[in-house]
Amino acid sequence: MILPDKTLPEESTNVQNPATSLTKRAARRIIQRAFVLMGRDKPLRQQIREVEITTLWIIEDWELEWTVFLHRGRFELERRPAKHPDVTLVWPTAEEFFQQAHRSFGVDVQVQISPPQHRRRFFETLLRGFFNCLRHVLENPVDDVGESLI
Repeated sequence: MILPDKTLPEESTNVQNPATSLTKRAARRIIQRAFVLMGRDKPLRQQIREVEITTLWIIEDWELEWTVFLHRGRFELERRPAKHPDVTLVWPTAEEFFQQAHRSFGVDVQVQISPPQHRRRFFETLLRGFFNCLRHVLENPVDDVGESLI
């Protein structure tokens, strides 16, 4: 049975809420690691193999911005914001951003996309893959050599 997001037990939302327990530096490292894992996901790379797009990702309340270039099946992450992105993805709060990692696959991804109708279905698939990888990293926050990301 899939529960709506608002019905999670209080303990599970407060125990290790990444929006309140992570530093911005740790959040950046975890996000970068999620993109590394995405790059290893062959089915996801197959879906973006024909795409050439520059995206800007923003978490407003933390003032975090990064650029993701999707280039023929590859992800390139840049810590600096793109000056002229094709698409901008915005989450008003870090809490909303990190809650996406714990939502079920049946629930639509909550994000503001500009321009609004630009490849919405493509981005929903992309973001589901990203948040699946992010969930994995949040559960096991270590890199390839076993160093902690936090």
